[in-house]
Amino acid sequence: MDFEPRYTEEQQTFRTEVRDWLKDNVPDDLANPADSADTTYDDYLQYRALGRDLGEKGWLWPTAPTEYGGGGLTIDHAIVLDEELDEYSLSLPPYYDSGGRLGGASILVWGDDDQKERFLPPIFKGEVRTWQLLTEPNAGSDLAGVQISAVRDGDDYVINGQKIFVGSSHGAEQYWTITCTDPDGDRHQNLSWFIVPAETPGLTVVPMDLLIAGGEGGAGTGHKNTIFFDNVRVPASNLIGGENNGWQVATTHLELEHGSGGTIRRNRLVDRLFDYARELKRDGQPISKDPEVQELLVDVFVEAEISRLFGLRNYWMRHAHQKLAHEGPQSSYYRKTSGLRMGEAILKILGPYALTDDPKWDKSDSHMEVFQRSSIVALHPGGTAEIQKVIMSRRLGIGRQVREQAGRLA
Repeated sequence: MDFEPRYTEEQQTFRTEVRDWLKDNVPDDLANPADSADTTYDDYLQYRALGRDLGEKGWLWPTAPTEYGGGGLTIDHAIVLDEELDEYSLSLPPYYDSGGRLGGASILVWGDDDQKERFLPPIFKGEVRTWQLLTEPNAGSDLAGVQISAVRDGDDYVINGQKIFVGSSHGAEQYWTITCTDPDGDRHQNLSWFIVPAETPGLTVVPMDLLIAGGEGGAGTGHKNTIFFDNVRVPASNLIGGENNGWQVATTHLELEHGSGGTIRRNRLVDRLFDYARELKRDGQPISKDPEVQELLVDVFVEAEISRLFGLRNYWMRHAHQKLAHEGPQSSYYRKTSGLRMGEAILKILGPYALTDDPKWDKSDSHMEVFQRSSIVALHPGGTAEIQKVIMSRRLGIGRQVREQAGRLA
């Protein structure tokens, strides 16, 4: 069965326009990074500039409404943009921005007209970058257990507490976070969702030293941070969705984070692996001639292709406004676990060559070494593999009389 998409004449015409524009506007040193977590500040500034240029054309968030800074384009246009950026191993946006990918969607669904007009255009045009502040020392997979407090004081809320495993390298202009606004309230009904300007007094950002995943298939988010809130005053007008309704707001961005956003990107690591296997020799022969290696290469290809097809399905379902159930966590779970299986197979194929980024030995420009790390670390971000299984079972009605519904995306 052929799962590949078919393209209209309009899409192919648009593809030519996009391809020519990217050729003229993507700096050569930004294309095909081995480790997207290892980004210099100069590189980061170039990514941001590229994002703003895309935003000016309405291509940064192509399907977002034009009145809020998006392109107002169709899914057909979005597919072409994603595919052409993927040729450079870049995505929309070309830098880590959880506000656009996740937080912007939550504001679009749950924000009032004033909040949409204030917060969305800068995000969708690439003028601001945002981080999500969710996990706490005692609340990660169990996000409903957050303890950071937000207390109403006149026209403001005063927030105290801390968030961990936040953001990436090089800072952000805005944060979005979930807090506890009713410590005595019922679970899931005592939380609130806020936009917090990064320059607000009382915020302290402390980098964390961690094993970080990057590259193709990894988190690509640089180092993580701990952020402390010390009597941080946030205007009540920055409360999205109403007081104590934060969990409902969170279901939107969690739905996307857990795989329902979908993707059409190919895992280009597979192409690099096949090329590497043809170049690397043992006993005078390319290892690609070894029957055992050939079987492992097929296994890696199949794993990557199934993951791509899950992502393609979810991408279409989301943009076609189809009803989602278990599809998001199913895709996320498979991507996480198959990445680990692929990492193990690559290690068997290449041996120590999979573990080094020494240019004297490594012929993949560090892509294999980065994937070895990311295949382990990527089991955790965006909801652990175990959490994805729990969500799938709830959506299928296993162990419950009423099936859990997917979060609102529109």
